Amino acid sequence: MHFNETIFVLFMSKSIYLSRGVRVAYSKKDNIPMAKRGIIRIDEEKCDGCGLCIPDCPEGALKVIDGKARLISDLFCDGLGACIGSCPEGAITIEEREAEEYNERKVMENITRQGKNVIKAHLKHLKEHNQDEYFKQAVEFLKERNIEIHLEEESLASRHTSVFSGCPGSKVMDFREKEEAAEKKNTMSKGISELRQWPIQIMLVPPNAPYLKGASLLIAADCAPFAYADFHHELLKGKILLVGCPKLDDVEFYQEKITQILKDNNIKSITCVHMEVPCCFGLVSMVESAISASGKEIPLKEVNISIKGKRLD
Repeated sequence: MHFNETIFVLFMSKSIYLSRGVRVAYSKKDNIPMAKRGIIRIDEEKCDGCGLCIPDCPEGALKVIDGKARLISDLFCDGLGACIGSCPEGAITIEEREAEEYNERKVMENITRQGKNVIKAHLKHLKEHNQDEYFKQAVEFLKERNIEIHLEEESLASRHTSVFSGCPGSKVMDFREKEEAAEKKNTMSKGISELRQWPIQIMLVPPNAPYLKGASLLIAADCAPFAYADFHHELLKGKILLVGCPKLDDVEFYQEKITQILKDNNIKSITCVHMEVPCCFGLVSMVESAISASGKEIPLKEVNISIKGKRLD
């Protein structure tokens, strides 16, 4: 590989775009453009070949081969991670590496051969993740080939009126109530903060921080404190907080960091708080793997928070 061109992209989604210059490499053998971007990674040791991830990848990037789920082509994987929550073994994560650039037109060539239902699933997938440019390219591809697809609740030409089901982690929803109704409810959590330490990001917390000795840990997806009004009083009180995002962050690094924390400190218990969206369940798998790797027996409690701020556990 050699680098001969630099491109700059705006930060839109950590799983696809980088906030810094991205060098595009070209293979000397095939002259294929490569870019460092978000793309799924499958842990073969964890994958049992169940195939539950396949339906959630309308792009056709995944297939079960020799008893394992495989990423058959970099250019078909958009890196959005819709398949993550489908994996019961936690075998799928998102990593940033050099990969062949995602190509919407090549994806559409593959998808149109699979029928209208797969086309619809792909278009909904793009809309749910706010991938406007890819959606536009897909629609143009269909128009060029005179393929008509009618999506429920929205025509292909419409941009802002649809609310699709599925992938609630990226779907736009509005929970605001009328002001007069909100005034009648006292749902705001009152009192003092229960935060006992700083920093709180898993990336920044040193494994030898003094406050970790003999602590009870609360490992939370970073959306959870915003969604659950009683987070401080009900969940955080008396615990040391570690937060991160299992979809957008480096889960492999997080697992290594938490494993080291568990090895170096006499941790009493762990409470893992995650959102109900599929891509957030990877946090539990990551914590379970860290406990196993530490060689210790540490009680683990799972708390599931709905996107409307209710406990589901």
